[in-house]
Amino acid sequence: MTGEALDRYQNPDNDPRGPWKSDPVTAQAGHATQSQFYTLKLPNGIEHKPPAGRCWLYTEQVMMAAIADGRIWLGPEGKNTPRKKTFLYEKERGLTPETLWFASDVSTNEKAKNELKLIFPEDIPFATPKPHELIEQILRIAADKDSIILDSFAGSGTTAHAVLKMNAEDGGNRKFILVEMMDYAETVTAERVKRVIDGYGEGDKAVPGTGGSFGYYELGEPLMIGENLNESLPVEKIREYVWYMETRGTGNGERGTAIATIATISEDPYLLGVAGGRAYYFCYEKGKVVKLNRALLKKLKTKAESYVIYADICLLDKEELARYNIVFKKIPRDIAKL
Repeated sequence: MTGEALDRYQNPDNDPRGPWKSDPVTAQAGHATQSQFYTLKLPNGIEHKPPAGRCWLYTEQVMMAAIADGRIWLGPEGKNTPRKKTFLYEKERGLTPETLWFASDVSTNEKAKNELKLIFPEDIPFATPKPHELIEQILRIAADKDSIILDSFAGSGTTAHAVLKMNAEDGGNRKFILVEMMDYAETVTAERVKRVIDGYGEGDKAVPGTGGSFGYYELGEPLMIGENLNESLPVEKIREYVWYMETRGTGNGERGTAIATIATISEDPYLLGVAGGRAYYFCYEKGKVVKLNRALLKKLKTKAESYVIYADICLLDKEELARYNIVFKKIPRDIAKL
């Protein structure tokens, strides 16, 4: 809640339930039931009828119970039009978001552009930045203080700016993941995040840094080319990916802790690792077709309850696979080229 919204809550009658504000106790009549139309007779004898086109929010029985419970405000002398008392403690989730967002609340593109000039005095690197105040408003509605915010079209880095600023203001632990494919990802997007963390501007226009940190990464070569493996990649990278895809969120420990590389397990070179009682094998050789047959099985040293074995071709029948609790998976590459 904003300070302005909180100011609407008072406690003129010293209600033990705390501050409250008054709201209409009538509703539009279009969807009302007949039980919501009646003349309300108060304990002091004063009668009230709902305005034209309106009905009471409650049936008469519920209304009288609310009056008895002190949840209906009738003014200091009990003669005012009935109003519902909405208590602050019942509004822990905050306010219902408004439909229209005005510049006074979420700023403008023009102000965002001027701020970007302050961050980058040497140049104007981005023509159409969004105001970070707009992203902050979205995050107040859609995220928590420990959320991970993903912006897959990062642009000038406004989302990171908003997250860092909010964390600095309320002690939150929000994190951001930005993705940007354009050539300004390092010189603009990442550079803006650095300057927001460290502070920017000079003199009376200086903006203190938010603090925080981030990592900057560039994508390597793609793992897949079409439907086939990119065999120009190091074998270790392919193995790491297969292990991760097989064991993430399952297994018997943290992700990646059981990974075994060709360099470290020479006695069982195809083994990726063991997770949840299952051994994972990636039987792969560059420029060579690897067949899952009895000869290959004899080479696999690790004992487990079950097995997932990647190879190019399987020469074992279903009964034999079932006997050894083996799930065969075909390595996705173009064998016709081998």
